[in-house]
Amino acid sequence: MKKVTVVGLGKIGLPLAVVFANSGNFQVIGADKNEMVVNQVNKGIAHINNEPGVDKLLERARQNGTFYSTTNTTEAVSQSNVVIVIVPVLIKENNEINYDYIDSAVEDIGKGIKKDTLVIFETTIPTGDTRNRFGKKIEELSGLTMGTDFYLAYSPERVYSNRIIEDLANYPKVVSGVNEKSLQHAITFYQNALNCDVLPVSSLETAEFTKVAESVYRDVNIALVNELAVYADKLGVNIKEVITAANSEPFSHLHSPGVGVGGHCIPVYPYFFIKNGLNDGLVTLSRKINDSMANYVVKLVEETINTLKNKNILILGLSFRENVKETTKSSTLLLINEFKQKGATVYVDDPLFTPDEISYFGAIPFLNNDSEKIQAIVLQAYHDQFKNIDFKNFQNCKLVFDGRNVLDKKSIANCGMTYRGVGINC
Repeated sequence: MKKVTVVGLGKIGLPLAVVFANSGNFQVIGADKNEMVVNQVNKGIAHINNEPGVDKLLERARQNGTFYSTTNTTEAVSQSNVVIVIVPVLIKENNEINYDYIDSAVEDIGKGIKKDTLVIFETTIPTGDTRNRFGKKIEELSGLTMGTDFYLAYSPERVYSNRIIEDLANYPKVVSGVNEKSLQHAITFYQNALNCDVLPVSSLETAEFTKVAESVYRDVNIALVNELAVYADKLGVNIKEVITAANSEPFSHLHSPGVGVGGHCIPVYPYFFIKNGLNDGLVTLSRKINDSMANYVVKLVEETINTLKNKNILILGLSFRENVKETTKSSTLLLINEFKQKGATVYVDDPLFTPDEISYFGAIPFLNNDSEKIQAIVLQAYHDQFKNIDFKNFQNCKLVFDGRNVLDKKSIANCGMTYRGVGINC
């Protein structure tokens, strides 16, 4: 049975590893620098939340002896026929690309790789990096030649939090290689590991570009509808009704407006283009529009309740989106900053986070006995737990701002509160 090392046991790496380990074709080693993660996984405890199926697959793989994890990436790679790299590439506060984690992983791979190993990068990365940054580094460290002594491929992860296992089975795997032999090895691997459709493309760069383009498309579409929502507000038009009507025509695919765009993907990956030559145009403008929505919402709240100074504001949801415990680029962080600059006191309610975790971001954890203090509410992440919220408990609240356009306007109005949404001011 061939051995596979999955480098990076994060929210995508662990699901990938346990799916591979349950395919019946591979023994899998999970490699991660985080000792706590490795210890938990080796005990059968999945450290990631809200991913259906991962716990069961992990336990089954452990029972079958097809999966274990280690902090020693170099040793794991030296034992493997296939290496999958799913270590994040992030951006810094100035939006410059941060390669620290993946560069370290590639160094470990280069020190351990043996001849005829297939290395596949799944991390979303700037175009050209698989070949020019990582492939060359592995060559330099190992003395092996890519495409000849080891095989190099790229296949971007294309999954959505809370349904990763499902998406791995349903989405075609975009794959390319540094040469034809690398491509064929990668295709064979994914067919055996995931039993999914494979979509080969002509070059590593095409595959890399494809993943970033997917995120850019969504960012631009959301920016478009956010811009339209702001305009609709001025004209007294309900953008939600507009979207439903417009999308009844098959060539219209307007997304939904919102407080902003968060997460590891959509607000991050456009900078892989912007910082590498595409520094003017729709991609850059879309980032500015989506990041400006928090400021827009705060201004609307201020206009509606006259002033924010010494007002108590409650934000529902610290997470960047519903039902996911993740704060990366969350619009709530922008809202907290904007409201505090206006002199407001900011409370945050999020059932997925502890009070200490909420306090870390500069907000006051909301408790039930705080209800009478609140003068305005902003819904940012529509967790399932918020679907039955009773706004009657907020006796001094004057405004509910629906940042996801999902709440019942009539029930809020019946509580004596003003309802506002993104592009809904009528």
